[in-house]
Amino acid sequence: MTHSHDDHAPIQASEEVSEFEILETAIRELSIEHGLFSREDHRRFSEWAESVGPSGGSRLVAKAWVDPEFKKRLLADGTETCKEVGIDWRDPTGSGTPSDYTYFYVLENTPKVHNVIVCTLCSCYPRPVLGMSPDWYRTPNYRRRLVRWPREVIAEFGLHFPSDVEVRVHDSNQKSRFMVMPMRPEGTEGWSEEQLASIITRDTMIGVAVPQVDWTATTPPSDNGGAAR
Repeated sequence: MTHSHDDHAPIQASEEVSEFEILETAIRELSIEHGLFSREDHRRFSEWAESVGPSGGSRLVAKAWVDPEFKKRLLADGTETCKEVGIDWRDPTGSGTPSDYTYFYVLENTPKVHNVIVCTLCSCYPRPVLGMSPDWYRTPNYRRRLVRWPREVIAEFGLHFPSDVEVRVHDSNQKSRFMVMPMRPEGTEGWSEEQLASIITRDTMIGVAVPQVDWTATTPPSDNGGAAR
């Protein structure tokens, strides 16, 4: 099978304005014009949404790593179990939003199965637990290629798996959101939930990275004073 150069362009953020951004702008301006909300409402919501970040997801995974019963509940019903850490997907005045009225699934990685998430239609993403999606997640390049060549795409992020590890791609939709529960790395025995949460970064919960004991979202590998130590 041959693939075009465009099909194998590296995953990266695009500076081009997408059709979805054009549509969002048009709908937003019409909504403001018709009085559904004001520009101030939109500004305040945007600031709130951008402040959420992936800490909610990190707390969920860290707690699941140390509490087997919590882990069972989280895998069985992610939407309901999120409430135990203060995240309510159905409450637009809390950490959910009207567009996030959906069912939330947590996908457990194992030595033989690696999960990764995408939204091939647009950019559906588990915002209440991971915050705003990264730019590259929304690019047609990532969305189109991940479902066709998942191993090749995640290799561009530095992940390489032997042939006996199954790579499963989960495609988000209007009513379903997914998050990956990465495997707990060796060398973290005896760590607190707070220490564990520090190495569970956004990309590990998307599925394009795995947790490293010497790397956090705020402390790069070259810094020997790693926060989790």
